[in-house]
Amino acid sequence: MTVSGDFLNIAVLGAGSWGTTLAVLLARKGHCVSLWAHRPEFARQLSAERENRRYLQGVAFPANLRVTDSIVDAVTPASMIVTAVPSQALRETAEQLRGISMQGRIIVNVAKGIELRTGKRMSEVLLETIPELVPAQVSALYGPSHAEEVSRELPTTVVASSPSRETAEKIQDAFRTSMFRVYTNTDIVGVEIAGSVKNVIAIAAGISDGIGYGDNAKAAIITRGLAEISRLCERLGGDPVTVSGLSGIGDLVVTCLSRHSRNRYVGEEIGKGRSLDDVVSHMDMVAEGVLTSKSVYELSRTCGVEMPITQAVYEMLFEQKPVLQATLDLMTREPKTEIY
Repeated sequence: MTVSGDFLNIAVLGAGSWGTTLAVLLARKGHCVSLWAHRPEFARQLSAERENRRYLQGVAFPANLRVTDSIVDAVTPASMIVTAVPSQALRETAEQLRGISMQGRIIVNVAKGIELRTGKRMSEVLLETIPELVPAQVSALYGPSHAEEVSRELPTTVVASSPSRETAEKIQDAFRTSMFRVYTNTDIVGVEIAGSVKNVIAIAAGISDGIGYGDNAKAAIITRGLAEISRLCERLGGDPVTVSGLSGIGDLVVTCLSRHSRNRYVGEEIGKGRSLDDVVSHMDMVAEGVLTSKSVYELSRTCGVEMPITQAVYEMLFEQKPVLQATLDLMTREPKTEIY
């Protein structure tokens, strides 16, 4: 599995399915990896069992992967820090890094979302919370990459994005394996917007499945959802071309179609008539699109960007708008040209 490259000391913050998967991938490659779990009892369980039976059962931890509940202990020796906590918890986690020197370190964020209340992307949250950081130290690793498949070493491609090409290439070298191909991109705005908003569109696709609509409806949701992502991306200074890449259409397609997608699952259950509270309360893992639908809806209104699918998802989740009414409202909107 190993592809040539220098071995690093890497801290992975967050022991959910994706954080655990990346920690295992990096350790399998030969890096010295510290996996931080914020709950001491969970850290002890992971250390004792040498696998994450709650979120990633059956995937053994390599010997060079250690688990800790001390964020200082995890980060102090690391030259690369991977933030794999839920997007709405990133600021709180980053605040714990303020007393640690960031000189010479790279932060690789893998959480996908837009922060509530501030409307900020994850790289903006990191830069704002840790003033010592400069943009060249911050990156995003996004793309169609379900933990269930990556942990089994099934072929996967992602994109490492940073304003610094050198930083993106360092991440590419650190993560790439024979089954995990990493591309680079310097448009971090476009990558973060595309990788975050696609979760909202995936909820819409799931609702379509749950209510019993067909392939035509899902294809329309994916296509017009891509148009919404592109408009917001361009308004915020990103390159619309990025939306056609791995963090955009790549991640959008897999999240809207896959049985592994938590966001699509939430939508499907809503489409079947369950309440949001009922669905979320019975899930072990976070569906990022739920709260991101709220933050993206608010961001679109602030920016003056028309995002009707996003608005419909927000209204169905948070204003209890009936699914059939939301569908009718979308289908009977004022006629438009396809590209506007």
